[in-house]
Amino acid sequence: MLDRISGMEVFAKVAALGSLSAAGRALGMSQTMATKHIASIEDRLGVKLLHRTTRKVTLSDAGRRYLESVERILSELSEADAIATAERIEVSGTLRVNAPVSFGVREIVPRLVELSQHHPGLMFDLGLSDRVVDLVEEGWDVAIRIGEIKDESLIARKLARCRLILAASPIYLKARGAPATTADLSRHNCLGYTLSAAVGPSRWQFASDGSISIGIEGDLHANNGDALVAAALAGQGIIYQPTFLIGDDIRSGRLVSLWLDHPPMELPGVFAIYARNRRPPAKVRAFIDFMVSKLGPDPHWDRELF
Repeated sequence: MLDRISGMEVFAKVAALGSLSAAGRALGMSQTMATKHIASIEDRLGVKLLHRTTRKVTLSDAGRRYLESVERILSELSEADAIATAERIEVSGTLRVNAPVSFGVREIVPRLVELSQHHPGLMFDLGLSDRVVDLVEEGWDVAIRIGEIKDESLIARKLARCRLILAASPIYLKARGAPATTADLSRHNCLGYTLSAAVGPSRWQFASDGSISIGIEGDLHANNGDALVAAALAGQGIIYQPTFLIGDDIRSGRLVSLWLDHPPMELPGVFAIYARNRRPPAKVRAFIDFMVSKLGPDPHWDRELF
């Protein structure tokens, strides 16, 4: 019986190079031996992992699922060897990160170059989306979420706090006046974020715990915070958004923060999440530790606002 770990190494190399012969050369074995390893795995599992043509080898659906587990196992074996010999664990491979659009562009992308400098073998596959993704089904290693994490199948580590703030442009305030109380919001054009219950298109929550709910109306709803900020800057209405999104505009005077009779709500935080059913590989731990070190408990986006 062929060694199962060697078979996994062959399979991972074939998946990476798209060729049995190339995988064999990379691992110092013949194409015939590499083929035997793949055949042994397929026979044991009872599924076809590879589609072979005369020009290239591609993964089947089963092969793609198997590769995810194989890469995790091989990574954990390497980490175990490094720990046993007191060697530094090498952080390498492709890290698949999913993040909300606005937060990802502002806070994740600019920091990837520094993280790459720390770990030259690390590559990134970044997905930006404001929808809630399924990490396991869609193959993400780690995701950034803002707000409460209710899914018990996920482990969440807090990266930073996340405060909301009410703001409007000087143009809007000159034309419509400034609200003095949360009740006054009913007479203003409030631009709601459709993907949030706390700052949605029909109700906004106030007080630090969100216990005060105020009905609002407005002529623009959007599923992206940057769209609402652009509208507010143009004078269309009042927005209620996280400080990481509008802090710079308030500090510059492009937007004016509004303080009413109830304080703005603070969301549970910005979190990095990953699947609970497995130990996170070194690349995930390195990414999360790095982001915590850069954002921390008092993030830069709250500077001079409170």
